Amino acid sequence: MSVRTVGVVGSGIMGSGLAEVIAKGGMNVIVRSRQQSSADAMVASVAKGLDKQVEKGRLSSEERDAVLSRISAVSDLSGLADCDLIIESVVEDLETKKALFRELDAIVKPSAIIATNTSTLPVIELAMSTNRPDKVCGVHFFNPAPVMKLVELVVPPAASPAAADFARDVTAAAGKTVIACKDTPGFIVNRCARPFYGEALAMLEEGRSAFDIDAAMLQAGYRLGPFSLIDLIGADINLAATRGLSAAMGDHPRYHVFDALVRQVASGHLGRKSGQGFLYPATPGEAPADSAEIVLRI
Repeated sequence: MSVRTVGVVGSGIMGSGLAEVIAKGGMNVIVRSRQQSSADAMVASVAKGLDKQVEKGRLSSEERDAVLSRISAVSDLSGLADCDLIIESVVEDLETKKALFRELDAIVKPSAIIATNTSTLPVIELAMSTNRPDKVCGVHFFNPAPVMKLVELVVPPAASPAAADFARDVTAAAGKTVIACKDTPGFIVNRCARPFYGEALAMLEEGRSAFDIDAAMLQAGYRLGPFSLIDLIGADINLAATRGLSAAMGDHPRYHVFDALVRQVASGHLGRKSGQGFLYPATPGEAPADSAEIVLRI
């Protein structure tokens, strides 16, 4: 693999996670945020996370220093001009992403591949907003990126095999399991995940508590219940993905946008990133007597 430098646009939780896993894969990473202060804060956040890994014996201090040496931050898109691959991880809004892709297309070198971390939006529309549709694909990492092994490689019809192979090589070098999928609404995982959240939200609207629902799923062997997972990802991100998939699937009831989720976002209680969510900072607790019924519905 000839890749030397990967650009990451977006300094949120996903952006910092991408920076960490790519740098751990031996590649240089340049993270861009609108403000240099937030870009620098992201690098500091990665450093703090790596320090914890050193404390737990998962990483040596020399490895930590090597990873950090490969991460830098900029506030201007022009700082990504020489990157071999760009991965955007900005707000899940099609027009915002298309505008960003047009900007990147005019800045980065002709050979660069531009990729999106979208979870539901049509990659082909992003590709066609550029003059290099053959060099645009999706690399959908899951949150938190340093922990989750899966990456969906989304290959739109216009993408060249070489571009797809290059993106695959980068994600594999970052230690991920890559699955190729077509550019269809929700790809693979979100097509499956929406009903997991949706049935839980339906029960919540019927009067069941988020605590009971998550406790039932934990008892059934799930690592996280649906509401704890929403709290981890962010209710706003979950809502954007649900709305996008619902629209793409013609408002199919399987992808219904529940009022409970809309109200949660309106309240500002987005989960871990806001300090309060459906459950967070609390934990589910003891499973209810009718756990089997909850599990069966979900």
